[in-house]
Amino acid sequence: MTRTAPDPAPAAGGPARDRVYTWLRDGIISGEIEAGRFLDEHWVSGVVGVSRTPVREAFHRLAAERFISLLPRKGAQVRTVTARELEEVYQTRRLIEGHAISALCANRIGVPEPMPELLEAMESAGEAGDWFEVSGLDRTFHRAMVNAAGNSVLTELYDTLRSRQQRVAVRALQARPDRLTVINAEHRALVDALARHDEPEAARILNQHLRPVSEVLSLLPE
Repeated sequence: MTRTAPDPAPAAGGPARDRVYTWLRDGIISGEIEAGRFLDEHWVSGVVGVSRTPVREAFHRLAAERFISLLPRKGAQVRTVTARELEEVYQTRRLIEGHAISALCANRIGVPEPMPELLEAMESAGEAGDWFEVSGLDRTFHRAMVNAAGNSVLTELYDTLRSRQQRVAVRALQARPDRLTVINAEHRALVDALARHDEPEAARILNQHLRPVSEVLSLLPE
């Protein structure tokens, strides 16, 4: 059964604005709060169980991260992932992750500890068709490589992509779930290349892995 919105978690701790933000963000990333939908402050506050002030604060944060658009006299509308956005996110990731590969191989650091353990978890989530879980694990997998390179500024910059990165990944998997086998194979090949400190091969795999696929782009609006 398709839900119109994700189940709220009002019992979770933390400021009300953060709870609203997390609930909306995860719903948008997973697609349970669909692109194009208008979000009403009163509805959100009632579902999550908070006043309208933290809802407004969460809306402004989501707008800054380009999840929603704030429209005069109309409220908030969930933005649609576009082909251009997907290409730009992948391009930015290639720059940052490519630098990380260079540093890891030059310093013979090898494979950052969490990466091998995440492979099976991602594959299991993929078999279950849980694209939200897959996208979260995938981000943790790639971030481990960036973090291990030791450049804190680049890691902070990479972290700003977190939510958009996950949303783009979910949309791509929804569009072409059959690509999961290829993605899993590329993850394993990347781990193997890093273990051998083979920078050219690791860079080649990364560029292939983060290459926007025309079949996916064609399903997204310009």
